[in-house]
Amino acid sequence: FKATLDGSQQSPPVTTKGKGTATFTFDTAKKKLSWNVKYSGLSGPATAAHIHGPAAKGENADPVIPFKKLKSPIKGSATLTDTQVTDLEAGKYYVNIHTAANKDGEIRGQIEKAAAAM
Repeated sequence: FKATLDGSQQSPPVTTKGKGTATFTFDTAKKKLSWNVKYSGLSGPATAAHIHGPAAKGENADPVIPFKKLKSPIKGSATLTDTQVTDLEAGKYYVNIHTAANKDGEIRGQIEKAAAAM
């Protein structure tokens, strides 16, 4: 799974130089989601970062998985429930990084399945 983060995906969109990328690995046997989120160019330090859902692109939802560490790169993992696995695989989760200037989120990216390696 992967996500590309920018201000245009926020709802409503945010004008920012901030951008980022997120890569995820999912262990289906253990239902463990691991992430590596890199970002730069935000208006100020990140004040919060989460995986939100379930929501389609352009829709907003509550945080479901908070990130404990906020400094780039944000690395961590969580064990998902069956419902969360279904939402993740359906593309209904997004990553959001918040700043003091943009309390609702400065950059956002929908989590999508990465193309399978050949």
